[in-house]
This record gives sequence, C-alpha cells and structure tokens, in this order.
Amino acid sequence: MTMLALTSPYLFAADSAVKEEFANFDVPLWAWISLIGVIVAMLFADLLLMHRTAKEITIKDAAIESAIWVSTGLLFGVVMLIWQGGQAGGEYYAGFLIEKSLSVDNVFVWAVIFSFFTVPREYQFRVLFWGIFGALVLRGVFIFAGVSLIERFEWILYVFGAFLLYTAVKIARHDDSKQVDYNNNIAMRLVRRLVPTTDEYDGQKLFTRRNGKRLATPLFAVLILIEATDVVFAVDSVPAILAVSREPFIVFASNAFAILGLRSLYFLLGGMQGKFRYLNVGLGVILAFVGVKMLLIGRPFEIHMPTFVSLSFIALVLTVAIVASVKADKRSSAGAVEDDDTPTPAMVGVSETL
Repeated sequence: MTMLALTSPYLFAADSAVKEEFANFDVPLWAWISLIGVIVAMLFADLLLMHRTAKEITIKDAAIESAIWVSTGLLFGVVMLIWQGGQAGGEYYAGFLIEKSLSVDNVFVWAVIFSFFTVPREYQFRVLFWGIFGALVLRGVFIFAGVSLIERFEWILYVFGAFLLYTAVKIARHDDSKQVDYNNNIAMRLVRRLVPTTDEYDGQKLFTRRNGKRLATPLFAVLILIEATDVVFAVDSVPAILAVSREPFIVFASNAFAILGLRSLYFLLGGMQGKFRYLNVGLGVILAFVGVKMLLIGRPFEIHMPTFVSLSFIALVLTVAIVASVKADKRSSAGAVEDDDTPTPAMVGVSETL
C-alpha cells in the first residue's frame, strides 16, 4: 500500500471539512447559461445601444453608468442570498468587494497606457470593451484552473497564500512616479514582430487597410497590452477571491460583475490617480489579510474565518485608505494655496519700498 493510499482518507476528510466551511451547492446548467447570457447581453447592449459611435465620455455619464453597474452587481448578491442563503451571498459580496478594490489599480494602469500611447479619449471605450470581454474569458480559465488545483493538491494553498503576501508587499511599496517604457514590453514587441502594424489611427478600428494590405492600428497594440496587464492582475485577484469562496459559480460571478463596470470607472477615476495616495497601502493590507486567511485554511491550522469577518475587514480597510487619501489630498491642496499666497522676495521688496 502506497503512502498516498495510507494518507488519502485523511486528505479526503480534511478536504471535505474545508468544503463545509464554504458555500457548496450544485449549479444547474441553466444557471450557468443564464449568468453568461446576462453578462454577454449587458456587454453588447452597452456597446451597440449606449456607445455605438465614438464619443468622449463625460464624468457625469461615467458616474451614472458606474452607479448602474455597481447596483447591478449588488443586486446579483441579493439573488444569491435568496437562491442559496446567507453563506453564498456573503461569499459573493466578499469576492465582489475584493475584485472591485483591486480593479482600481487596474484602472490607473489603463490611464497610464492610454496616456503613453496618446490614444484619443473618444476611441478608448471601444478598446476597453474588448479588453473587458477578453478579461472575462481569462478570469474564467484562471478560476476553474485554480479551483481544480486546490481540490487536487491541498499544498497549493500555501503557494497561493505566500504569493498573495509577496504581492501585498509589492503593491504597498509601489511607486507611481516611476515611468514604464511600454515600447519595451514583451507583448508589444511580439505584436509588432508578428502583426503588420501602422502608426496611424483609423477611427476606433482595430484593423485598417493601407495600399491593399490589412494592418493593425495602434489601438490593437494597446488592446494587447491591456490584456497582458489583466493577466498580471488576474494572477493576483483570483487567488485572493479563492480565499473567501471555493464555489466556481460564486467566484466567477463576483469577478464578472466587478469588472463589467471598469470602463465607466476608468472614465470616472482615470484622472484621479494621485488623489488616492494611500490606496496601494490599503490594497496591500487587504491582500496580506486574504493571504494569511488562505494559509490558515490548510493543515495544521485549519482555521476558517467567518465570511462576515472578511467582508467587514476588507470594507473597513478600503474605507480608511480612501478617507485618509482624500484628507491628505485636501491638506496638500491647502498647503499649495498657502505657498502661492506667500510673498516672493520681489513682492517683499516692493512692499517695503511702498
């Protein structure tokens, strides 16, 4: 009898105990079809009805759309509460809040990319639409792969937990002032090497024709770069959500509804990167918390924090980070005004002469 056979009953019992701590239910095929159908319908309704033509999105429009998307995500949590009870609903809201908070960093990265490539604002929505569409597909793959790995190899919990702690430190120490040369990004180099590309825009098209040749516009290269950055963010956020839920339906739904509104959130917050100076620290604390939570789930600790504790902690940290950032920004603005009012040497000389 092999060592695996000797220990497998214990592993099975431990895995079953962990599953009992999370929401665990059979998801009928119609539920998956309905979820994906609603997501796709909302995406294309947004594209074909609201943003069919290229236009610059105002802050007012972005605020209204953001409120609609956030409300939709919160309402789906009510559906989970009614359908599967408080545990499932709590896990959904915890995952939704984690993904939404981590996505703010993603939004700021988009702002830097668009600024770097001087993409006109009226063309940015179309790029972000396909970026979100690709992100949903990538997240689905990451989620099912992550759940399968955890179910088959319990030790992967420690890998995910350690990675989240490392990422937490990296995010908390991130310096927004450092410039990144996206022309040297590996994704950009591959695109320019494999796909014939023009440096000229053709409206909001990703591909155009020049002298009978089909060429990619700069928007296509920007789209590839956005998808590449989303892979990096997915590697961070998916393990974080798996620390609060193991049900693929909950994890995917919370991811999907959180990132659906990222386009409008970008147009709302894209120019406010410097105003949230403590957000990176807050996100680092959140990732460190879920990393420790994931490490404690496995043996020998087998400690499972209640979902409401995770949800309350994440909401509290995020609120403190945002409030502290706003207050610090106000103090900086007030200090700048006082500096502007301070008499210059020339002014002092004039006043003394008078």
